[in-house]
Amino acid sequence: MKRILSILLANEPGSLSRIVGLFSQRAYNIDSLTVCPTADKTLSRITITTHGDDRVVEQITKQVNKLVDVLKVIDLTEVQHIERELLLAKVFARDELTRAAVTRVCEVFQASIIDMGKQSYILQMVSTADRIESFLDMLRHESDIIEVVRSGAVGIGRGDKALKG
Repeated sequence: MKRILSILLANEPGSLSRIVGLFSQRAYNIDSLTVCPTADKTLSRITITTHGDDRVVEQITKQVNKLVDVLKVIDLTEVQHIERELLLAKVFARDELTRAAVTRVCEVFQASIIDMGKQSYILQMVSTADRIESFLDMLRHESDIIEVVRSGAVGIGRGDKALKG
């Protein structure tokens, strides 16, 4: 089962490396990872997407919580949350027919064409991972995908409560 963990920790050199090292030592796979300072520049938020059952995620959470730099760990998949991912994709757009088809797919999925070359488009989409996968599947039917870059999931819990130390 896909899990999204949100980790609040000290914004210090080595903090990220300790988290990643823990996953590696325990043979837990990281599907995606994003990290950035929070509004409080002394803290960072790491969002990790991983897979595992309740027991595995509980183990991960306990181990991460033991790290000195970590203030809080939340499994966002267990609370109401909003998650998004950024996609950049470069596709061949050789002729007018292909360009029109790619444009239609972008309109349906609310993606944007952010750059045009003589034979290529660069597309941008911000959505859930599932919707991005559907978008990419449709693009594959209409054009050749040259390159794909994805940010990985970021997420935030809904409501008034904040992830604070």
